[in-house]
Amino acid sequence: MPGLKIAVLVPDGAADRPLESLQGRTPLEAARTPNMDAIAESGALGTAATVPPGMAPGSDVANLALMGYNPATHYGGRAPIEAANLGIEIPDGWTAFRCNLVVTDGGRMLDYSGGHIGQAEAASSMHALEAALGDASTRFFTGKSYRNILLLDGDFGEVRCTPPHDITGRPMAGYMPTGEGSARVCELMDRSREVLSRLVGPVDMMWLWGQGGRMSLEPFEELYGVTGSVISAVDLVCGIGKLAGLATVSVPGATAYLDTDYAAKGRAAIEVLAGEDFVFVHVEAPDEASHMGDPAEKVKAIERFDEKVVGPVRAHLASRGEPFRICVAPDHPTLISTRTHDGAAVPFAVEGEGIAASAANGFSEAEALTHGPALDEGWKLMGMLTDPSPWSP
Repeated sequence: MPGLKIAVLVPDGAADRPLESLQGRTPLEAARTPNMDAIAESGALGTAATVPPGMAPGSDVANLALMGYNPATHYGGRAPIEAANLGIEIPDGWTAFRCNLVVTDGGRMLDYSGGHIGQAEAASSMHALEAALGDASTRFFTGKSYRNILLLDGDFGEVRCTPPHDITGRPMAGYMPTGEGSARVCELMDRSREVLSRLVGPVDMMWLWGQGGRMSLEPFEELYGVTGSVISAVDLVCGIGKLAGLATVSVPGATAYLDTDYAAKGRAAIEVLAGEDFVFVHVEAPDEASHMGDPAEKVKAIERFDEKVVGPVRAHLASRGEPFRICVAPDHPTLISTRTHDGAAVPFAVEGEGIAASAANGFSEAEALTHGPALDEGWKLMGMLTDPSPWSP
């Protein structure tokens, strides 16, 4: 259908399980979300499995699926995706690693984000690592905050690494990299302690994970027949967009943290839709609150997302008098109870052209399970959204 406008709005990690501190409700159920509820009630509701069996439930895998790519056949590692957004070319035969700047007590992982290290301090840390440890086969690159990149000459695909956000508060000894090639990786991580201990600030180690070689994707326009933009403060999500041939929009005030400017992201999405047919808006804050283990902050993040992103975008699309579809879906659950990601299917709601009302009672995990459909291959949701024919799960 010519002129069909499509908005995909992603509250990262918003799905969860019932919590005693929220009177047996999930954060989505506890939050006041009139806009997401309206989409669920007047449109279709269901669940989508965004993490294929056997794959780790990370934002890399799950957002790749939400953007319409089968992770089982397209995924090549988190670091290569982030490198793509940073404009880092991965030479043939080299491996890119995500390089987190972390805080430890020497034996336990205390903070995977380096205390949400500021950009200037992060850049200083990465420059120090490059000066001390960089060589012809080892190159460090500054990313955003604690999220940075290391390139190593060689194939390290057999190294088994653990995301640092999965082991907060745990002894690191049982989670150090293992497998063929891990000695080099562990050596660099250990040597980083001496380098970073000379600097001011809590960061005392780098943690390497999410590795992979050069990655490519089929153009989104060829697959789904539309062009548009990705809006996110996270290199990972923008990197998927760039690999897919979509534009990326940098929003001032977007921090990928609890203090992000939600309203600015909503305005940016409306600007994109004024001239293009597709926008993918990702907000990291609910995920960060989950990693903190803070249900109250997670509820606030979900409410702000609903008020300042979903509401304005939905109102804009409805006011244009043109056919549209709007979809809300977390990428994966992030559980307050474990402070990390989960591979369960996520709820989604879709409203708009050719979509009948579900009669759901709001947007939540339980309502999505009740009303269906259940998409075992969650990556196919994008094809259903962009297909102009009547909604047919």
